[in-house]
Amino acid sequence: MSEHLSNVVYLSVAMTTLMLALWKALALRRDPTAPLALTASMLLCATFVYAMAAPVGYRTVGQWAGEPSFATLPVYLGILTCFSLVHIITLLWDPRLSQQPQHLRRTVSGWVVGYLGAATLMIIFFLLADLDHPADPLRFNTAFADDPMVLLFLAVFLATLSSGTLNTFRQCRSLRLSDPQLQHSLQAFGVAMLGVFGYVVCGAPAIAAAALGYHGLDTVGVFGSTCGVIGTIVMCYGLSGSAVAVYFRQRQDFRRLQPLWELVVAGVDEDLAYSSDSSRKRLPAANVGFNLHRRVIEILDGTRALRRWLSPVPVERLYSLAAKDTWGKGGGLSGSELQAAATAAALRDAVRRLQELRESPVPGGTHQDTHGPSEPTALPGDDTPAGAERERLLLVAKALSHPLVAAALQESTASAPPRGPRA
Repeated sequence: MSEHLSNVVYLSVAMTTLMLALWKALALRRDPTAPLALTASMLLCATFVYAMAAPVGYRTVGQWAGEPSFATLPVYLGILTCFSLVHIITLLWDPRLSQQPQHLRRTVSGWVVGYLGAATLMIIFFLLADLDHPADPLRFNTAFADDPMVLLFLAVFLATLSSGTLNTFRQCRSLRLSDPQLQHSLQAFGVAMLGVFGYVVCGAPAIAAAALGYHGLDTVGVFGSTCGVIGTIVMCYGLSGSAVAVYFRQRQDFRRLQPLWELVVAGVDEDLAYSSDSSRKRLPAANVGFNLHRRVIEILDGTRALRRWLSPVPVERLYSLAAKDTWGKGGGLSGSELQAAATAAALRDAVRRLQELRESPVPGGTHQDTHGPSEPTALPGDDTPAGAERERLLLVAKALSHPLVAAALQESTASAPPRGPRA
């Protein structure tokens, strides 16, 4: 890569890792765990690494330190820090180690001591090196390979980087996690480690050749940094890709639940809403999970408020029509979808009955009490576990406009006149 292109790529990666670090820091405030703290630290470290590794940042640090090549030391130490943290994160995710806390502590401590020892040796060798002339920021490895101390510095760096990345790759390949999000991250980490190891594959022969006085492989060494960038991008995807997918899925689910919310909350009692903001159709960018969780709770509260208005007739009519299926409107529905359609029919019928009473005059000028069930009426899906409620309500929201629901409501309305609440 040219210096100009390197500046653009490195600084872009730095901005990406900084945004991810801030995102993880916010998540850390809500859920303070060791893996999340290490993830935020690693991303923040990567931000400084790429900012200093960019030629403009490299020269700025060199001018500040009075040594043109000084930025190499914090950059390489930062690289080791990033990938050592990734390695430790995968160890903390290992369910086999988490079941043996003492073994986990010894394993993590051993790797930490090893990484700290390598960093100490790198600092010593770098400070003893004779960096008597400025070098191209992208070609430090080959420009000073003839210096024994630089050669030892690079040998420790590449050996430690190889050990860390290959062991992390092996760890990622061997782990099987129950959390699909973490499993996805592990797979991405494995690919990222191979990309970073490409830096060693390209850099080691170029350094060895340069140490012998041959600089024909210098460009191959520079290409190693491209492998490192690719590995970092894949790693960032592993840390955020599945989370981003969850984020957009939550936003989509919030919008999909809007018709059901309008039916059982806005159409029943606006006091059921947590706040006046609950009615908005556009979800704010932040706290998506919280707002979605709140919407589910409000819908469940609205459903409970409708219980005294529920009638078994729409449910019976819907199941009867689905069983006949002579006109094809109920075809293709799975068991859970049919149950959701029955719930949708019951809720729409209950809201209709409630609104008819509110619109009809009653003696004394007041309406009957519409709050709270006097005799709770069971709905299809009432026994759904709390963790599965969101998926069930999404099916109910989708079924509100299904033709089978409309047909069931039409038959139930024609067969019985509107009635008051269940006594």
